[in-house]
Amino acid sequence: MINIEYWQEHDHELGDFTLQSGVVLRSARLHYHQFGALNAPKNNLVLLPTYYGGTGASNRPWVDDPTSPLGGGDYCVIIPCLFGAGESSSPSNTPPPQAGPDFPLTSIADNVTAQQALLAARFGGATPRLVMGWSMGGLQALQWAQAYPAAADSVLAVCATAKCYPHNRVFLEGVAAALTADPAFAEGRYHVPPARGLSAFATVYAGWAYSQAFFRDELYRTLGFASIEDLLQYWVEDHLSQDANDLLLQLRTWQSANLLPAAGEKARSHGPGILMPSSTDLYFTAEDATRDAASLGMECRVIESRFGHVAGGPGRLPEETRCIFAAASELLAATARA
Repeated sequence: MINIEYWQEHDHELGDFTLQSGVVLRSARLHYHQFGALNAPKNNLVLLPTYYGGTGASNRPWVDDPTSPLGGGDYCVIIPCLFGAGESSSPSNTPPPQAGPDFPLTSIADNVTAQQALLAARFGGATPRLVMGWSMGGLQALQWAQAYPAAADSVLAVCATAKCYPHNRVFLEGVAAALTADPAFAEGRYHVPPARGLSAFATVYAGWAYSQAFFRDELYRTLGFASIEDLLQYWVEDHLSQDANDLLLQLRTWQSANLLPAAGEKARSHGPGILMPSSTDLYFTAEDATRDAASLGMECRVIESRFGHVAGGPGRLPEETRCIFAAASELLAATARA
């Protein structure tokens, strides 16, 4: 059952928004999707921040799935869209002098600060019962636990770690290099999309998004692809619809992530939290997530999957989704209050 008629989309104008870098993002805007309404006690708010390259609609399966703990109408679900992903302020939709490659670097902290401002302005400062995200959405969930530990009752970070580790950073440099090597990219000042660069970006990225077992055991067939070539063509077509500067801005945001306590400091006290890595994720590895969970005082619950990073993607895989929904249900029950 798809609850299309119950979804709304809105923009929250942030005005001249000072970023963590000190640069002011002019006329900043946070786009968000909303399902349900805030109740009188303000205790039913759930935040689902978006992931790399994902639209707000891409997170809706976590609500629309008939087995979801979020879709019965009991919760007010907000999907805030990542800066740089094309719906909130992004290189592709911002006017000069901050258009395209002149758009300032944004951090995970900037995104969460904007979300905090949204809740203060439009939802009476309600405290999220749960902040839940996959990939870069998981980074934002962990930022909520670190920056606003009293303002997020619980967090669930799926296929994420608390920082961008060196091998992860190098992987991202590789896909960025594939994109920017296209002469049509023109240092971000292209007049037509750099199609060859976008295609190369997508092709390289696909090799990282899944596990070795995914390709060896032909698991792409379970996703409806007859061959590896069909899978790669899907990735290319998807990325040809995206803006190159948007992809790079989000990539730099991802690379800058470091949500771990400083050396010698303890993690800030927060509500219950779970890191859920995939056992075969090639860049947000289960090993790193296990170590990060201990540093942050959270539980680590590994999703056993042969699908690599995409194991946690909203609406992708039934077995893995059941594990995610079970964790979300536990956190919602643990934070129930009158």
